[in-house]
Amino acid sequence: MARIVVDPITRIEGHLRIEAELEGGRIKDAWSSSTMFRGIEKILKGRDPRDAWFWTQRFCGVCTTVHSIASIRAVEDALKIKVPPNAQLIRNIIMGIQGVQDHVIHFYHLHALDWVDVTSALKADPVKTAALAASLSDWPNNSATHFKAVQEKLKAFVGTGRLGPFANAYWGHPAYQLPPEANLMATAHYLEALEWQKEVIKIHAILGSKNPHPQTFLVGGMSIPVDPDSQNALNADKLITIKRLLAKAQDFVEKVYIPDLLAIASFYKDWAAIGSGVGNFLSYGEFPDPVNGNLWFPAGIIMNKDISKLLPVDQNKIAEYVDHSWYESTAGQGKGLHPWKGETEASYTGPKPPYDYLDTNTKYSWVKAPRYEEAPMEVGPLARILVAYAGGHKETKAAVDLVLSKLGVGPGALFSTLGRTAARGIDALLIAQQSPIWLDQLIANIGKGDYRIHANEKWDPKEWPSEASGCGFHEAPRGALGHWIRIRDQKIYNYQAVVPSTWNASPRDVKGQRGPYEAALVGTPIAKPDQPLEILRTIHSFDPCLACAVHVTDAVGNELVQVKVS
Repeated sequence: MARIVVDPITRIEGHLRIEAELEGGRIKDAWSSSTMFRGIEKILKGRDPRDAWFWTQRFCGVCTTVHSIASIRAVEDALKIKVPPNAQLIRNIIMGIQGVQDHVIHFYHLHALDWVDVTSALKADPVKTAALAASLSDWPNNSATHFKAVQEKLKAFVGTGRLGPFANAYWGHPAYQLPPEANLMATAHYLEALEWQKEVIKIHAILGSKNPHPQTFLVGGMSIPVDPDSQNALNADKLITIKRLLAKAQDFVEKVYIPDLLAIASFYKDWAAIGSGVGNFLSYGEFPDPVNGNLWFPAGIIMNKDISKLLPVDQNKIAEYVDHSWYESTAGQGKGLHPWKGETEASYTGPKPPYDYLDTNTKYSWVKAPRYEEAPMEVGPLARILVAYAGGHKETKAAVDLVLSKLGVGPGALFSTLGRTAARGIDALLIAQQSPIWLDQLIANIGKGDYRIHANEKWDPKEWPSEASGCGFHEAPRGALGHWIRIRDQKIYNYQAVVPSTWNASPRDVKGQRGPYEAALVGTPIAKPDQPLEILRTIHSFDPCLACAVHVTDAVGNELVQVKVS
C-alpha cells in the first residue's frame, strides 16, 4: 500500500500536512496534521476583557474581523450587554463584505487553479472565449479584445520562464477537464478579481479605519462616530461610497463569480460524488437583526446528512480532545474539555525533523479535536447553507434550488467537494444581495436622528460581577467560530477559541473517528500519485486557515524568530 505526503498544502493560510494511503488508485485512509502552534489563549490570561478582541484578531492576518466580533460577543455575553441597532448594522456590513471578499479570493486565487489549467488558456481562441463568456453574463469585460490582452500577458509570463502566481502547479494533469476557452475566461477573471477585491474591501477602511485588523470594534458597540454633517464621522458622503462599493461587490458576484462557478462545475459533475466527509454539520447562525436579535442565517445541527431534521445548537455539548494532538490535558486519556475549562499546554512528542512520515498511531498534529456530543462536525459555507436550507431560509432555498437545477443534480450532490465549492458561491451571493439592505436600514436610522453607536452602561469594570462567563459565536467565511471567556476580578481568567479549521482539520479522536478533512479524502481517486491534484481539490474546498500562530517552535521548543522594533 503506497503512502504519499503533501507537505505543505499550498494556497492556504498556515501550514498543513496531509498523509494518505493509496490502494487501487484511491485514497484508503488519510491524516491531517498542522505543524504550527498557536498560543494567544495563554497570552490573554490576566488581561482586561475589553482588550481581548484586539489581541484575538491577530490569530490571522486575513480573516481579521472574525475573531474581533467573536471575542467581543463573548465579553458582551458574559456582561449581558445589548448592542445599539446602529452598531449591529455596521457590524453586519463589515462582516458581510469580509465574507464576500474572502469567498471571491478563495475561489479565484486559492481554489480555481485546482480546476483551471492556466497554460491551456494559451491555446484558446479569444473570439470563442468572448462568445462563451457572453452566453453566461453581460459582464462588460467579456470581449474578445480583453481576452486577447490577457492571453498576451500570459504568453509574456511563459516567455520569460516565470509564471509568477501560476508557477509550480500541476499543469497538464489528466484531471483537468475544461476546454481552452473556459480556461482563458477563468484566468482573465482571476486577474480581474485581484483588482476588484482591493476596491470593495475599502468598506473596512471606512467603517473600521483600516484593513486588516479594523480598529473600531468595541465591547458594547462600535467606536466610529455617526454624524451625517461631520467630516470626522460616518457621514452622508461615506455612506454613499459604501453603497457604491456594495453594488460593485454584488455586480461581480452575480455577473462573474456565480457564472464562472456554474460553468466550471458543469465539467466536473463527477466530483459531486467525491469528498462527502463526516456527514455532520454545525452552524452557529449569523447576522443578528438590529432590533430583535434574530439571526438572518439560522443556527443548527445536521447529523448523518439528514436535512429533514434540524437540531438546535447547545454549546454545552462541545468539548475538545487531545489524544492525537501535541498537548497535555489534565482531563486524562479520552476525556474532552469544554472550552470554558479548556487548556493550551503544548507538548510536542512527534518525530525530530527531518522525517518521512508521522506516527499517526499516536499524537500527530497541533490541531485539537473538537467534537459535538463526541461526534466530528464539518463547519463552513456548506454547513451554513445546509442548515439554512433545512431551516426554511427562503433566500437560501431559492438560490440552492436554482444552482442544483442549472447543474442538473439533486440535493445529494451538496455532500461533496463540488457541493462545498458551490455552497461558498451561494453564500457569497446571498450576503452580497443582503448587505445593501443593512446599509439602507442604517441610513434610515441615521435619517431619523438615531446616532447612538455604543452602550456605555457597563463599560466601567466596577459595574461587573466578580465572576462571569460568556461565549461569542460567529459564522466566519470558513465556518463556525467560537470564543469562550471566563472573567474573574475584572480580568481574563481563562480564554479559548475553537476556530473553523480546528473543527475541519482535526485529527482522530480517542474513538478513532476521522476529522472532516481526513474523512473527505477517503475514496478520492488519484490519477498520478506524484501529482496529487485531487487531494488539493478536496482540501481547498474547505478553504483551510491554519495561520493562527503568534509564535512557532521547533521540535524541542526553541525560539525560531525574534523581531526587534527600534
